[in-house]
Amino acid sequence: MEQNDRTQTDLARLLGSRSRASEILSGRRALTLEQIRTLAKEWRIPAAALLEIEVA
Repeated sequence: MEQNDRTQTDLARLLGSRSRASEILSGRRALTLEQIRTLAKEWRIPAAALLEIEVA
């Protein structure tokens, strides 16, 4: 977000909730697939960059 001068307010606008944006940025909530698709489309970033894949 910082690299593209995006703010928490910008994220909240896309997600429809300031508290949801805060939870995602703090790591308390993960992005849903729908949110990933929205962010990838609107901000033109690869969806893979938004996926958190944990390998055991």
